[in-house]
Amino acid sequence: MKTTPLSLYELNYLVRKTIELGMPRTYWVKAEIAELRENAGHCFIELIEKDPKYNTPTARASAKCWRQTWTAMKPYFEQTTGQRLAAGMKILVEVYAQFHEAYGFSWIVNNIDPTFTLGDIARRRMEIIQQLKKEGVIDLNRQLSMPLFTQRIAVVSSPTAAGYGDFIDQLHNNPYHYHFSTTLFHAVMQGEGIEKSIIKALNDINERYEEFDCVVIIRGGGATSDMAGFDTLELAENVANFPLPVITGIGHERDECVLDIVSHTRVKTPTAAAALLVDNLHAVDNRIDEARQRLAALTASILENEKKRLARITEGIPARYIALRTRHEARIAMLAGQLEKHTAITIANAARRVAHMEEKTAIAARHLLQTQQMRLQTLEKQADLLDPKRLLKRGYSITTIGGKALRDPKDAKEGDTIVTRLEKGTISSRIISLETHPTL
Repeated sequence: MKTTPLSLYELNYLVRKTIELGMPRTYWVKAEIAELRENAGHCFIELIEKDPKYNTPTARASAKCWRQTWTAMKPYFEQTTGQRLAAGMKILVEVYAQFHEAYGFSWIVNNIDPTFTLGDIARRRMEIIQQLKKEGVIDLNRQLSMPLFTQRIAVVSSPTAAGYGDFIDQLHNNPYHYHFSTTLFHAVMQGEGIEKSIIKALNDINERYEEFDCVVIIRGGGATSDMAGFDTLELAENVANFPLPVITGIGHERDECVLDIVSHTRVKTPTAAAALLVDNLHAVDNRIDEARQRLAALTASILENEKKRLARITEGIPARYIALRTRHEARIAMLAGQLEKHTAITIANAARRVAHMEEKTAIAARHLLQTQQMRLQTLEKQADLLDPKRLLKRGYSITTIGGKALRDPKDAKEGDTIVTRLEKGTISSRIISLETHPTL
């Protein structure tokens, strides 16, 4: 018996009613965001679940969050977690099933639990930190020594960022009138592309790292939801292995990101980074001034003792030698002035030479290491070319007698057993006759 066929609308209507009657309540579901986009105030999400062992999708579904819910849920989530909802993030959402005759099935999002995502973010951050510890690089950058005269600064930031302007103003208008040279390497500091942009800037600096004393990564203000870009393994590995000290001033106070953990020095704001550099140079200046004062005091003490000794000697000298003493005292005073002047000049020159030698020594060490690495690579290639296995693969063979290579028929006699080694095995033979041919 034939039944009356249904129209597609009628069939979909039956599906809709079945879902409404069979699944009338809401459900809390945990899933990963595969794709997220906003349109006309609504949010459209592709949810996915992956096999934990093989990382392959085991379930997928479409979800929608209508404007009246999304406008409240989005800022609530970002304020609670400090992160934007984005692909790759794991979430816990409350949904109900909806089937529309024209648009098909979809899960409708009613609510979200930010604490679930916070736990996942913390877990991923801890996994990154553990991986850095396992690789032995988490403290590498911190172990570098900040140069005494840190004045050549490579800045990674956005040229339009307010924090960059504050940093430059604080650095160049310092109260001690110290001179600093800054070079900006443009990077995206908020929104999409933070990780790749900063890594590219670091690569550009690395190509000319001998021109700089340190690197400063700064971001002024910006949404806390952009902090996820600074919590990635690849960026952390780049900073940890960087050959120059890296100072971070990301401009956040609540949490410490992974980038802060692997950097040489972490400060809260761009202006604090500038203050750190000024204070570092001022401390060096104070050390030099203290050394100059100690040397001047020591010189004055020696001169005073010599004056006293001279006074004791002159007590028994007749008056006709008083004029000679006066001339000597004047000469001593003149020499003392010259000594103090030359002492200051010598200290300044020595400080510059120490900084110069420190830089030359580092460059020479790196050059020597690169040369030895290239030499080792060349020797490895030569050894590989001489490997007998390569000759066997090309169709040649190696004949031995008594475990030694046979090069001349004179070293064998009739009746001896010889072994011929080929690429895929060996052949044992007994000598019946010997013939000697002239060398080609």
